[in-house]
Amino acid sequence: MRKLLFSLPFIIACLPFSNVEAQTWLQRIDDYLTASYRKGDIDTTFIVRPPTKWTLLARHNFSGQKIETEGSRDEHHFYSEMKADYKSTISARVSYLGFSVSLALNPAKLLGRYDDFELNVNSYGRRLGFDIIYQNAHNFTGWQETDGTGHLKLPAGLLELKTLNLNAFYTLNNRRFSFPAPFTQSYIQRRSAGSFLLAVSGQGQKGTVEGEKLEKSEVLPAQEMKFQMTNIGIGGGYGYNYVPASGWLLHISAIPTFIVYSKTSLTFGGTRVPLDYHFPEVIITGRGAILRQKGNKFFGMSMVFNFTNIGDRESLEVHNIKWRLRTFFGLRL
Repeated sequence: MRKLLFSLPFIIACLPFSNVEAQTWLQRIDDYLTASYRKGDIDTTFIVRPPTKWTLLARHNFSGQKIETEGSRDEHHFYSEMKADYKSTISARVSYLGFSVSLALNPAKLLGRYDDFELNVNSYGRRLGFDIIYQNAHNFTGWQETDGTGHLKLPAGLLELKTLNLNAFYTLNNRRFSFPAPFTQSYIQRRSAGSFLLAVSGQGQKGTVEGEKLEKSEVLPAQEMKFQMTNIGIGGGYGYNYVPASGWLLHISAIPTFIVYSKTSLTFGGTRVPLDYHFPEVIITGRGAILRQKGNKFFGMSMVFNFTNIGDRESLEVHNIKWRLRTFFGLRL
């Protein structure tokens, strides 16, 4: 007890010093992060970092998926289209010197009105960037047209589909062209510039068409269908950031990749159906955005579009379409 009493004045005397030391170390860390955030081999005539450290962002995301098939069966041509339920989420993000924390909510999911699952992970760096989209959807609705039967509606829940899309790219002209400027707002594009892009894309799918619902549809034979597809493509494209006036930014880019590896497995009623590779099979990723900045505020809209084409329409051709539309409003502090 006596030792404690004798130590208290020393501890109290050291407390202000400890606070000063802590503040000094925090300042050093902040200075290091700031310097690391702002440094880089860039042409500041074209792109710069925001002058502030904090960015607060509110977003609304709206996405959808569509599957189109076309081909011939028993000398009859057919075409079908099936759409998954639309997904709508609201999210908030807080960023400090490039480090971000975000939270997203799906109101329809919370109310029990949306049963599908979707995960979007994206990163847009000055040189490298990628999009990863995973969706497990079973609330598809659609229709089919076949020679001799006309337009027929397909029942809900006929198709259950798991899809993984990946697109990664490298920006060649990264000193003057900024992908993050329209999509994450971690850079500001000051003058118009474009860049060639190198890319690799991949898609994996696994689906089941339920036999019982096929029977009720009276469109196809009542046999279960299962398919699994894996595609990898390499290629390149071009992106352009257009600055028509101070505070405005318009972005458009397209990256086609040609499939160099394809593995497809399709069984119909327990019988395997071969699907041969048919050139050209492609995976195309398109992006667009419009951004308006006024002082420390900014707002706008962006879009990511994935299109995959495999097969041959003389036998069976499949189009996979996945898109995401995002509106946003942010503050820089």
